[in-house]
Amino acid sequence: MPNAMPNTTPAAADASALLRRVPIDYLPLLILPLLALLALPLVGSFPTWVTLTIAGLAMGMMIFIMASGLTLIFGLMDVLNFGHGAFVSIGAFTATLVLLPMKDWVQADSLLLNLLALGLAVLLAMTVTGLLGWAFERIIIRPVYGLHLKQILITMGGMIVAEQMIHVIWGVEQIPLPMPETFRGVLIVGDAAVEKYRLIAVGIGLAVFAIMFLVLNRTKIGLLIRAGVENGEMVEALGYRIRRLFVGVFIAGSALAGLGGVLWGLYKETLTAAIGSETTVLVFIVIIIGGLGSVGGCFIGALLVALVTNYAGFLAPKVALVSNILLMVAILLWRPQGLYSVAKR
Repeated sequence: MPNAMPNTTPAAADASALLRRVPIDYLPLLILPLLALLALPLVGSFPTWVTLTIAGLAMGMMIFIMASGLTLIFGLMDVLNFGHGAFVSIGAFTATLVLLPMKDWVQADSLLLNLLALGLAVLLAMTVTGLLGWAFERIIIRPVYGLHLKQILITMGGMIVAEQMIHVIWGVEQIPLPMPETFRGVLIVGDAAVEKYRLIAVGIGLAVFAIMFLVLNRTKIGLLIRAGVENGEMVEALGYRIRRLFVGVFIAGSALAGLGGVLWGLYKETLTAAIGSETTVLVFIVIIIGGLGSVGGCFIGALLVALVTNYAGFLAPKVALVSNILLMVAILLWRPQGLYSVAKR
Protein backbone atom coordinates (compact mmCIF):
# COMPACT_ATOMS: atom_id res chain seq x y z
CA MET A 1 0.00 0.00 0.00
CA PRO A 2 1.22 3.49 -0.65
CA ASN A 3 2.54 5.46 2.29
CA ALA A 4 -0.09 7.58 4.03
CA MET A 5 0.24 11.26 3.38
CA PRO A 6 1.08 13.32 6.48
CA ASN A 7 -1.98 14.94 8.00
CA THR A 8 -0.86 18.52 7.55
CA THR A 9 -2.28 21.53 5.81
CA PRO A 10 -0.37 24.33 4.11
CA ALA A 11 -1.51 26.75 6.85
CA ALA A 12 -0.27 24.43 9.60
CA ALA A 13 3.05 23.98 7.80
CA ASP A 14 3.43 27.74 7.43
CA ALA A 15 2.60 28.22 11.12
CA SER A 16 5.23 25.67 12.11
CA ALA A 17 7.76 27.50 9.99
CA LEU A 18 6.65 30.81 11.52
CA LEU A 19 7.22 29.57 15.07
CA ARG A 20 10.43 27.64 14.33
CA ARG A 21 13.29 28.02 16.75
CA VAL A 22 15.92 30.48 15.67
CA PRO A 23 19.48 30.71 16.99
CA ILE A 24 19.79 32.95 20.03
CA ASP A 25 21.76 36.13 19.39
CA TYR A 26 23.98 36.48 22.44
CA LEU A 27 25.87 39.57 21.27
CA PRO A 28 23.46 42.17 22.80
CA LEU A 29 23.66 40.29 26.11
CA LEU A 30 27.38 41.10 26.29
CA ILE A 31 26.76 44.86 26.20
CA LEU A 32 25.60 45.05 29.84
CA PRO A 33 28.64 43.40 31.48
CA LEU A 34 30.95 45.20 29.05
CA LEU A 35 29.41 48.56 29.96
CA ALA A 36 29.73 47.82 33.68
CA LEU A 37 33.37 46.74 33.33
CA LEU A 38 34.25 49.82 31.30
CA ALA A 39 32.64 52.05 33.93
CA LEU A 40 34.61 50.52 36.83
CA PRO A 41 38.00 52.19 36.14
CA LEU A 42 36.26 55.46 35.27
CA VAL A 43 34.35 55.53 38.56
CA GLY A 44 37.54 54.62 40.41
CA SER A 45 36.00 53.42 43.69
CA PHE A 46 34.68 49.84 43.75
CA PRO A 47 32.08 50.48 46.49
CA THR A 48 30.79 53.52 44.57
CA TRP A 49 30.65 51.44 41.39
CA VAL A 50 28.62 48.75 43.17
CA THR A 51 26.17 51.35 44.51
CA LEU A 52 25.78 52.99 41.08
CA THR A 53 25.35 49.64 39.33
CA ILE A 54 22.68 48.30 41.67
CA ALA A 55 20.87 51.64 41.61
CA GLY A 56 20.95 51.52 37.81
CA LEU A 57 19.64 47.96 37.74
CA ALA A 58 16.76 48.91 40.05
CA MET A 59 15.87 51.92 37.92
CA GLY A 60 16.11 49.76 34.81
CA MET A 61 13.73 47.16 36.25
CA MET A 62 11.11 49.82 36.98
CA ILE A 63 11.46 51.25 33.47
CA PHE A 64 11.19 47.73 32.02
CA ILE A 65 7.94 47.05 33.85
CA MET A 66 6.46 50.28 32.46
CA ALA A 67 7.79 49.68 28.92
CA SER A 68 7.21 45.93 28.49
CA GLY A 69 3.48 46.22 27.97
CA LEU A 70 3.92 49.00 25.42
CA THR A 71 6.42 47.06 23.32
CA LEU A 72 3.95 44.16 23.07
CA ILE A 73 1.11 46.53 22.25
CA PHE A 74 3.04 47.99 19.35
CA GLY A 75 4.49 44.68 18.23
CA LEU A 76 1.15 42.86 18.13
CA MET A 77 -1.34 45.65 17.52
CA ASP A 78 0.78 48.18 15.55
CA VAL A 79 -0.53 50.89 17.89
CA LEU A 80 1.52 53.96 18.82
CA ASN A 81 0.06 54.57 22.25
CA PHE A 82 1.47 57.88 23.48
CA GLY A 83 -1.09 57.76 26.28
CA HIS A 84 0.73 54.87 27.98
CA GLY A 85 2.09 57.25 30.60
CA ALA A 86 -1.46 57.98 31.78
CA PHE A 87 -1.73 54.40 33.10
CA VAL A 88 1.54 54.92 34.99
CA SER A 89 0.12 58.03 36.67
CA ILE A 90 -3.24 56.42 37.43
CA GLY A 91 -1.55 53.33 38.89
CA ALA A 92 0.56 55.46 41.22
CA PHE A 93 -2.38 57.61 42.38
CA THR A 94 -4.63 54.57 42.83
CA ALA A 95 -2.05 53.11 45.22
CA THR A 96 -2.56 56.10 47.50
CA LEU A 97 -6.17 54.95 48.05
CA VAL A 98 -4.71 51.95 49.90
CA LEU A 99 -1.39 53.11 51.32
CA LEU A 100 -2.58 56.40 52.85
CA PRO A 101 -5.58 54.94 54.76
CA MET A 102 -3.41 51.98 55.83
CA LYS A 103 -0.57 54.17 57.07
CA ASP A 104 -0.42 52.24 60.35
CA TRP A 105 0.49 49.10 58.39
CA VAL A 106 2.85 51.04 56.13
CA GLN A 107 4.67 52.65 59.06
CA ALA A 108 4.77 49.48 61.14
CA ASP A 109 8.16 47.87 61.64
CA SER A 110 6.76 44.60 60.29
CA LEU A 111 7.72 43.14 56.93
CA LEU A 112 4.49 41.12 56.79
CA LEU A 113 2.22 44.13 57.33
CA ASN A 114 4.25 46.21 54.87
CA LEU A 115 4.01 43.50 52.21
CA LEU A 116 0.27 43.09 52.76
CA ALA A 117 -0.34 46.82 52.38
CA LEU A 118 1.85 47.03 49.27
CA GLY A 119 0.27 43.89 47.80
CA LEU A 120 -3.24 45.34 48.17
CA ALA A 121 -2.09 48.62 46.63
CA VAL A 122 -0.50 46.84 43.66
CA LEU A 123 -3.56 44.62 43.17
CA LEU A 124 -5.92 47.61 43.14
CA ALA A 125 -3.65 49.64 40.85
CA MET A 126 -3.28 46.82 38.31
CA THR A 127 -7.02 46.09 38.38
CA VAL A 128 -7.99 49.73 37.82
CA THR A 129 -5.43 50.33 35.05
CA GLY A 130 -6.30 47.01 33.40
CA LEU A 131 -10.00 47.94 33.28
CA LEU A 132 -9.17 51.42 32.01
CA GLY A 133 -6.94 49.83 29.37
CA TRP A 134 -9.87 47.72 28.21
CA ALA A 135 -12.08 50.81 27.94
CA PHE A 136 -9.28 52.81 26.28
CA GLU A 137 -8.84 50.13 23.60
CA ARG A 138 -12.55 49.89 22.84
CA ILE A 139 -13.33 53.62 22.82
CA ILE A 140 -10.10 55.36 21.79
CA ILE A 141 -7.88 52.86 19.96
CA ARG A 142 -10.28 50.65 18.01
CA PRO A 143 -11.49 53.38 15.59
CA VAL A 144 -7.91 54.28 14.58
CA TYR A 145 -6.24 50.90 13.96
CA GLY A 146 -3.71 51.28 11.16
CA LEU A 147 -3.80 55.09 11.27
CA HIS A 148 -0.56 56.03 13.01
CA LEU A 149 -0.88 59.82 12.86
CA LYS A 150 -4.38 59.68 14.32
CA GLN A 151 -3.15 57.22 16.96
CA ILE A 152 -0.48 59.66 18.09
CA LEU A 153 -2.89 62.57 18.27
CA ILE A 154 -5.77 60.75 19.94
CA THR A 155 -3.63 58.90 22.51
CA MET A 156 -1.79 62.09 23.46
CA GLY A 157 -5.19 63.69 23.89
CA GLY A 158 -6.22 60.76 26.07
CA MET A 159 -3.17 61.30 28.27
CA ILE A 160 -4.00 65.00 28.70
CA VAL A 161 -7.59 64.14 29.65
CA ALA A 162 -6.33 61.53 32.16
CA GLU A 163 -3.99 64.06 33.78
CA GLN A 164 -6.84 66.57 34.13
CA MET A 165 -9.08 63.88 35.66
CA ILE A 166 -6.33 63.18 38.20
CA HIS A 167 -6.41 66.90 39.09
CA VAL A 168 -10.18 66.71 39.50
CA ILE A 169 -10.11 63.61 41.72
CA TRP A 170 -6.92 64.09 43.75
CA GLY A 171 -6.32 67.81 43.40
CA VAL A 172 -3.42 69.75 41.91
CA GLU A 173 -1.10 69.53 44.91
CA GLN A 174 1.64 66.95 45.25
CA ILE A 175 0.54 63.85 47.15
CA PRO A 176 2.95 61.81 49.29
CA LEU A 177 3.25 58.10 48.57
CA PRO A 178 4.89 56.70 51.71
CA MET A 179 7.38 53.90 51.33
CA PRO A 180 6.83 50.95 53.71
CA GLU A 181 9.02 51.26 56.79
CA THR A 182 10.94 48.01 56.33
CA PHE A 183 11.83 49.01 52.74
CA ARG A 184 13.77 52.02 53.97
CA GLY A 185 17.43 52.13 54.87
CA VAL A 186 20.50 50.56 53.35
CA LEU A 187 22.35 47.29 53.46
CA ILE A 188 26.12 47.36 53.78
CA VAL A 189 27.74 44.93 51.34
CA GLY A 190 31.44 45.13 52.03
CA ASP A 191 32.15 48.84 51.80
CA ALA A 192 29.21 49.53 49.48
CA ALA A 193 25.86 50.90 50.66
CA VAL A 194 22.84 49.51 48.82
CA GLU A 195 19.32 50.77 49.41
CA LYS A 196 16.84 48.06 50.40
CA TYR A 197 14.13 49.37 48.10
CA ARG A 198 16.40 49.13 45.07
CA LEU A 199 17.03 45.46 45.80
CA ILE A 200 13.27 44.89 46.11
CA ALA A 201 12.72 46.65 42.78
CA VAL A 202 15.33 44.41 41.14
CA GLY A 203 13.60 41.32 42.54
CA ILE A 204 10.15 42.44 41.32
CA GLY A 205 11.51 43.31 37.89
CA LEU A 206 13.21 39.93 37.51
CA ALA A 207 10.01 38.17 38.59
CA VAL A 208 7.93 40.10 36.01
CA PHE A 209 10.46 39.32 33.28
CA ALA A 210 10.55 35.62 34.22
CA ILE A 211 6.75 35.37 34.17
CA MET A 212 6.51 37.14 30.81
CA PHE A 213 9.26 34.94 29.37
CA LEU A 214 7.54 31.76 30.51
CA VAL A 215 4.12 32.88 29.29
CA LEU A 216 5.44 33.94 25.88
CA ASN A 217 7.64 30.88 25.35
CA ARG A 218 5.96 28.04 27.24
CA THR A 219 2.22 28.56 26.76
CA LYS A 220 -0.16 28.40 23.82
CA ILE A 221 -1.27 31.98 24.43
CA GLY A 222 2.35 33.07 24.29
CA LEU A 223 2.95 31.23 21.03
CA LEU A 224 -0.12 32.87 19.50
CA ILE A 225 1.06 36.30 20.66
CA ARG A 226 4.52 35.77 19.19
CA ALA A 227 3.01 34.44 15.98
CA GLY A 228 0.69 37.45 15.88
CA VAL A 229 3.67 39.77 16.20
CA GLU A 230 5.35 38.01 13.27
CA ASN A 231 2.30 37.50 11.05
CA GLY A 232 -1.16 38.35 12.31
CA GLU A 233 -2.85 37.24 9.09
CA MET A 234 -1.45 33.74 9.51
CA VAL A 235 -2.91 33.49 13.02
CA GLU A 236 -6.29 34.57 11.67
CA ALA A 237 -6.02 31.99 8.87
CA LEU A 238 -5.53 29.24 11.46
CA GLY A 239 -8.89 30.09 13.01
CA TYR A 240 -7.80 32.11 16.06
CA ARG A 241 -9.52 35.39 16.89
CA ILE A 242 -6.57 37.71 17.07
CA ARG A 243 -8.83 40.59 18.13
CA ARG A 244 -9.21 38.94 21.53
CA LEU A 245 -5.43 38.68 21.75
CA PHE A 246 -5.26 42.40 20.99
CA VAL A 247 -7.60 43.24 23.84
CA GLY A 248 -5.88 40.88 26.26
CA VAL A 249 -2.43 42.27 25.48
CA PHE A 250 -3.69 45.84 25.86
CA ILE A 251 -5.21 45.04 29.27
CA ALA A 252 -2.02 43.28 30.40
CA GLY A 253 0.16 46.14 29.14
CA SER A 254 -1.98 48.72 30.95
CA ALA A 255 -1.88 46.66 34.17
CA LEU A 256 1.93 46.43 33.96
CA ALA A 257 2.06 50.21 33.52
CA GLY A 258 0.01 50.49 36.72
CA LEU A 259 2.48 48.24 38.55
CA GLY A 260 5.37 50.31 37.23
CA GLY A 261 3.60 53.46 38.38
CA VAL A 262 3.33 52.14 41.95
CA LEU A 263 7.02 51.23 42.04
CA TRP A 264 8.07 54.52 40.44
CA GLY A 265 5.84 56.50 42.81
CA LEU A 266 7.34 54.77 45.86
CA TYR A 267 10.79 55.55 44.45
CA LYS A 268 9.87 59.26 44.09
CA GLU A 269 7.72 59.28 47.31
CA THR A 270 5.74 62.25 45.96
CA LEU A 271 3.22 62.19 43.14
CA THR A 272 2.15 64.69 40.50
CA ALA A 273 -0.27 64.12 37.62
CA ALA A 274 2.65 64.40 35.19
CA ILE A 275 4.61 61.51 36.73
CA GLY A 276 3.55 59.26 33.85
CA SER A 277 4.09 61.70 30.99
CA GLU A 278 7.58 62.39 32.34
CA THR A 279 8.49 58.75 31.71
CA THR A 280 6.86 58.45 28.26
CA VAL A 281 9.91 59.60 26.28
CA LEU A 282 12.14 57.31 28.33
CA VAL A 283 9.83 54.35 27.70
CA PHE A 284 9.81 54.95 23.94
CA ILE A 285 13.61 55.21 23.90
CA VAL A 286 13.77 51.83 25.63
CA ILE A 287 11.46 50.03 23.21
CA ILE A 288 13.26 51.57 20.20
CA ILE A 289 16.62 50.43 21.55
CA GLY A 290 15.34 46.97 22.45
CA GLY A 291 13.50 46.40 19.19
CA LEU A 292 9.80 46.88 18.54
CA GLY A 293 7.84 43.90 19.84
CA SER A 294 10.70 42.25 21.75
CA VAL A 295 10.29 41.75 25.49
CA GLY A 296 13.88 40.52 25.83
CA GLY A 297 15.17 43.52 23.90
CA CYS A 298 13.03 45.82 26.07
CA PHE A 299 14.56 44.24 29.19
CA ILE A 300 18.14 44.79 27.98
CA GLY A 301 17.32 48.26 26.66
CA ALA A 302 15.83 49.38 29.99
CA LEU A 303 18.91 48.21 31.90
CA LEU A 304 21.24 49.88 29.39
CA VAL A 305 19.40 53.19 29.61
CA ALA A 306 19.38 53.16 33.42
CA LEU A 307 23.04 52.15 33.78
CA VAL A 308 24.23 54.74 31.25
CA THR A 309 22.17 57.41 33.03
CA ASN A 310 23.62 56.52 36.43
CA TYR A 311 27.23 56.26 35.28
CA ALA A 312 27.00 59.47 33.22
CA GLY A 313 25.27 61.29 36.07
CA PHE A 314 28.21 60.46 38.35
CA LEU A 315 31.03 61.03 35.86
CA ALA A 316 29.67 63.94 33.78
CA PRO A 317 26.34 65.35 34.99
CA LYS A 318 25.91 67.59 31.94
CA VAL A 319 26.35 64.64 29.58
CA ALA A 320 23.72 62.69 31.54
CA LEU A 321 21.05 65.02 30.15
CA VAL A 322 21.58 63.62 26.64
CA SER A 323 23.04 60.22 27.50
CA ASN A 324 19.86 58.33 26.56
CA ILE A 325 19.66 59.98 23.14
CA LEU A 326 23.35 59.27 22.48
CA LEU A 327 22.85 55.64 23.52
CA MET A 328 19.85 55.27 21.20
CA VAL A 329 21.79 56.78 18.28
CA ALA A 330 24.72 54.44 18.88
CA ILE A 331 22.49 51.34 19.06
CA LEU A 332 20.54 52.29 15.93
CA LEU A 333 23.75 52.94 13.98
CA TRP A 334 24.82 49.41 14.93
CA ARG A 335 21.43 47.74 14.55
CA PRO A 336 18.81 49.95 12.85
CA GLN A 337 15.96 47.60 13.89
CA GLY A 338 17.01 47.57 17.56
CA LEU A 339 18.72 44.85 19.57
CA TYR A 340 16.05 42.15 19.08
CA SER A 341 13.45 43.44 16.68
CA VAL A 342 10.63 41.02 15.86
CA ALA A 343 7.95 43.39 14.54
CA LYS A 344 7.90 43.44 10.74
CA ARG A 345 6.69 47.02 10.28
